[in-house]
Amino acid sequence: MRGIVHPFTKALYEQDGDGNIRVTDGDRVGTFTTTGRWIRGDLRECDPQLCGWVGGPQIANHRLSEQT
Repeated sequence: MRGIVHPFTKALYEQDGDGNIRVTDGDRVGTFTTTGRWIRGDLRECDPQLCGWVGGPQIANHRLSEQT
């Protein structure tokens, strides 16, 4: 899975393949919507901004795309 580590809490934010965000903080795991609403798991807090960023559309960087 692709994800990012939160800069302050060091929790890992990843897409779960179903359009939700899986947040892992040590031994605790939680699943959230892209707006940060809790769905399931023992971890019930997240950063909604990071959920939106990780779960948002993936847009290609124009500087890295090939030009022909």
